[in-house]
Amino acid sequence: MNTVIDHAVQVRLIATAPGPYAVPAVLHYQPADPLAVRMSFPPEISLDGSAVDWAFARELLAEGLRAPAGRGDVRVRPCGPDRTVMEFHADEGIAMVQLDAVDVRRFLDRSYEAVPAGSELAYLGMDRGLAELFGAA
Repeated sequence: MNTVIDHAVQVRLIATAPGPYAVPAVLHYQPADPLAVRMSFPPEISLDGSAVDWAFARELLAEGLRAPAGRGDVRVRPCGPDRTVMEFHADEGIAMVQLDAVDVRRFLDRSYEAVPAGSELAYLGMDRGLAELFGAA
């Protein structure tokens, strides 16, 4: 199965300027890369005017719905019962966005329908890749 899951979400960019403002973003999941989630942001919110994509662990997103998660470039935490905050750390600074937790749960539910939790390694195709590498395929 080569299903791609794209889930459009509205995020509120939390900035030092007065008030957060809403921007579109998309959460992506592909069973061919079963451990990762990608989040794409439109060019109008980046410093250089180009689209921005972040990749991070699906497990991080799921954990961040319940409690603060992550220590690296991407961090996720609940913000009350209805919101989730994501922080994206880069050399240029930190971007923070707030999402509706229900949107994150819906996206994760769809991803777990495609690849159940704990079965990700079966979708990596490592055996086939190793066989090709060693000429046994």
